[in-house]
Amino acid sequence: MDILSVIGLILATVAILVGAVLKGAGIKALLSAAAFMIVVVGTIAAICVQTPLQVMKRAIRIMPWVFRPPSVARSELIKKMVDWSNTARKQGLLGLESAIDSEPDDFVRKGLQLVIDGSEPDQIRSILEVDLHVREQSDTRAAKVFEGMGIYSPTLGIIGAVLGLMAVMQNLADPSKLGHGIAAAFVATIYGIGLANLFFLPVCNKLKVAIAGLSESREMVIEGMIGIAQGENPRSIEAKLQGYLH
Repeated sequence: MDILSVIGLILATVAILVGAVLKGAGIKALLSAAAFMIVVVGTIAAICVQTPLQVMKRAIRIMPWVFRPPSVARSELIKKMVDWSNTARKQGLLGLESAIDSEPDDFVRKGLQLVIDGSEPDQIRSILEVDLHVREQSDTRAAKVFEGMGIYSPTLGIIGAVLGLMAVMQNLADPSKLGHGIAAAFVATIYGIGLANLFFLPVCNKLKVAIAGLSESREMVIEGMIGIAQGENPRSIEAKLQGYLH
């Protein structure tokens, strides 16, 4: 669990609610079904128009990474690759076949299979780097869904405010309704800017950090597999991969 994400969302909520109370507006002033429809539903509609279905599905799938980022135990993975290197030197590359079935990570399994098949190091690197690039691009496009929502929601907040002011202008003859109407008009702006800066954009950036961490772990796997395929000394492989722990 990423405790900073939880703390951040709690503090964001508290900041808005307590700020509304301290400013004298009150929490009730922040509740508006019209603002919700215009900003939240409108933002979802805009992002649905912009985003392909597969990208949207991936965005929904990786959103929990904000709270539970995918963890790769790099030290344990290094130890496994060093063990595989020792096995390959003693039993040959075919001695690694038993390791494939017990390996949960499909990227690592793919690398192992390429090594066992006797692929050339340059070929292993080329194949795995293409796989890495495609996975990274797919996840990054999914993360940018939230970036897009962060771009659209403030604009929709302004639209909500304008619509609210239009309603106020229709009641100029009744001064008693003006103050309440103007206040309600700006709730949509709060929704739009608040959601963008306290949720959508931070979620996007947190996902990008998680994606970068995954890519770095996969780069480590590529280097380890190349070392095994080249028959490097296990100690040399370990020393090289230890750099990824910093």
